[in-house]
Amino acid sequence: MAWSWRREAILLVPVVAMFITSAVAWPFAEEPFPVHWDAAGEADRYGGKFEGLMVLPIVALGTAVLMVGLPFVDPGRRNYASFLSTYNLIRGATLLFLAGLHVLLVSIGLGADLDITLFIYPAIGLLFLVLGNVMSKIRPNFFAGIRTPWTLSSARSWTATHRLGGWMFMAIGVGFLAMAIVQAAWFLIALLVANLTAIVLLFAYSYVVWRDDPDRVPVSQTTPTEPSP
Repeated sequence: MAWSWRREAILLVPVVAMFITSAVAWPFAEEPFPVHWDAAGEADRYGGKFEGLMVLPIVALGTAVLMVGLPFVDPGRRNYASFLSTYNLIRGATLLFLAGLHVLLVSIGLGADLDITLFIYPAIGLLFLVLGNVMSKIRPNFFAGIRTPWTLSSARSWTATHRLGGWMFMAIGVGFLAMAIVQAAWFLIALLVANLTAIVLLFAYSYVVWRDDPDRVPVSQTTPTEPSP
């Protein structure tokens, strides 16, 4: 994957914004600082200012650095060129999600009267919708996408599984958007069950497609120009 300072600078904007937000909020933050919320949106654990203001930005920075480096050590690294824009969109969406979450949590920690569930569930839903929309564009690799022993050894299984996974991700995203309206514990449980069911189905589906593929090829031997079945 070709390195671009301009691209990396743009993708780091959400991370920088998180650190700036923490720096601005630091003098006004008081301890104990809320650092964890239950499913009902009630704070159930408190910590110090450093934990409340700095841990998430540090996690985001680590995530940003990790997502830059992974393609360079991936055995399927040559495939990244064929879905680079998709990979960058995934990186950007992930960092924007973390930045939005950080602003929300800091605002609540400083005393803003906000219902976290009205923001966090739609944010998760939007992230799933974005990921689901681009899922089918991800090409074989070891770090991004649905990686099972069978998608990693069959281009056909990879393609079919990601197409199905994209629809499942978008359906789950709609479910999380609806959660902000329904606001019921049973609905959240149903969403978690749906997530687990999707994982099991995709795992099994990737095997079924792989089993019927006469041209199984390890991901390290695939090429960006390999035709999709």
